[in-house]
Amino acid sequence: MAKKGTRSGPRSARTPRKSSTSQRSFSLSNLHPPKGSRIKKVRVGRGMGSKLGKTAGAGNKGQKSRRGYSRRRGFEGGQMPLHRRMPKRGFHNPFGVTYSVLNLEELNVFPAGETVTPDLLRAHGFIRRKTDRIKVLGDGELTTKLAIHAHAFSASAKEKISAAGGTFEVVV
Repeated sequence: MAKKGTRSGPRSARTPRKSSTSQRSFSLSNLHPPKGSRIKKVRVGRGMGSKLGKTAGAGNKGQKSRRGYSRRRGFEGGQMPLHRRMPKRGFHNPFGVTYSVLNLEELNVFPAGETVTPDLLRAHGFIRRKTDRIKVLGDGELTTKLAIHAHAFSASAKEKISAAGGTFEVVV
């Protein structure tokens, strides 16, 4: 008795046919794209023989099955959307100014007589964001005489810079 799934008899003894492409010569009259490279477009809603007849893939009834439907961002089917369920708190001042703060003790790395500008501070990595203004605070002691240019200074920073023999200038 033969094994299940194997053929016996004259059909299995046949040798495979030679590839027809190796013998065929190509010319402009018999050129065609490779098999499977060109897929026929499905024409939606063109009868039961077209794969997508009747409801044309839109399901049954309801707003989403109608022509021209497009829901807005965040729409939850009439339920109160999340952005309206969340409580609103606080106030954002559109004219508010943010400062990157810098303490005086950090400026001791610069040699005496140096002019410290915002660009120099950004180049040395003291200030990360380019858009922030710079405010110098009076934490620590300044041991070198520096000319410091920044957008704002605290009162104690001004005193300590002057005491060290340096100068400060407010940049606009």
